[in-house]
Amino acid sequence: MSPPLRSQDEALDWIAAHAASLDAGPEHADQVVPLLGAAGFFRIGVPVALGGSGGSTFDAVQAIARVAERSLTAAFVFWGQRCFIGYLLDSDNAALRQRWLPALLEGEVAGATGLSNAMKFLSGIESLQVLATPEGEAWRLDGQLPWVTNLRRAGYLVAAAVEPTDGAPAAVVAFTGDTPGITRSDDLQLLALRGSNTAAIRIEGVASGAAELIHADARVFLPRVRPAFLGLQCGMSIGLARASLAAASHSGSAARAGLQGRVAAIEAGLDEAVAELEAGLADGRFATQAALLFRIRIRLAGLVRQAVDLELDATGGRAYLVASTGDFARRWLEAAFVPVVTPSLTQLHGELERQAALQAA
Repeated sequence: MSPPLRSQDEALDWIAAHAASLDAGPEHADQVVPLLGAAGFFRIGVPVALGGSGGSTFDAVQAIARVAERSLTAAFVFWGQRCFIGYLLDSDNAALRQRWLPALLEGEVAGATGLSNAMKFLSGIESLQVLATPEGEAWRLDGQLPWVTNLRRAGYLVAAAVEPTDGAPAAVVAFTGDTPGITRSDDLQLLALRGSNTAAIRIEGVASGAAELIHADARVFLPRVRPAFLGLQCGMSIGLARASLAAASHSGSAARAGLQGRVAAIEAGLDEAVAELEAGLADGRFATQAALLFRIRIRLAGLVRQAVDLELDATGGRAYLVASTGDFARRWLEAAFVPVVTPSLTQLHGELERQAALQAA
């Protein structure tokens, strides 16, 4: 285990030093949540009255970006943890929040956002994959979550949207990894980000009642938390783009090849997108105008691709040599993840086209 940390800078230094390991396998995977928790990262944007350090959701976005500059794997874990914390902050279930929020903020337990399927459900892309059969005052849950991140074996919580079989509204519930009927698969064999504790969950005969309820109506709750879900996700793209731009800018080849103008142009586009994200999170416009946030997410993914391409151009042949590639090869694979993380760019483009067709009709 890593030694206790005294500052966020120390945590970031540890993440940078272990970025290759976190990308390649699970050796240091279980240290990320306790490390970020001990350094206070999970408290950013959480009200002081609830144990946080104050600030806004955008402050949490910037914190995720700082981590993503060092390791997208660690930032992905951070995103999952912070999303789950946000669900508890927005939940009407005060007892559930009081029970779990302190441990989540401290990093003693991992929080996994199993709502990727639910976000697609909200847009009509797919059906919910967990059924809730009424049994007295509770439900019996059955189904699966095929891709969930931050399933730390030492202890985790998962949020999932469930479809009642009696026609009641879809709801959002929480359950722990040691709940009877929950089975975690082995880690998924990802192309990269293998230290993110990403696996599938099988749900068989799981008892769930009022104590585990995050919100009784998913169609009310999901639009409310979607701005933070996507906004915090944007922090991953922001940090990765910044890392590649910094690497390109500091390459001697960049100056010799006249690439500094391209660096400046991408930086300007990134600054503009970040400013729009900050403004939209601050005034709440994304809650009713989701398309604006979708477009920012799409733009940021494009900027990531431009940034890593530019890093390759600046580094030249050295980037293709194992002995001299540095962090480029890892960032190249990290960048390949940005378009496919849920909601994928294909899904976002499809939703924008659907909305445009509805407006035209």
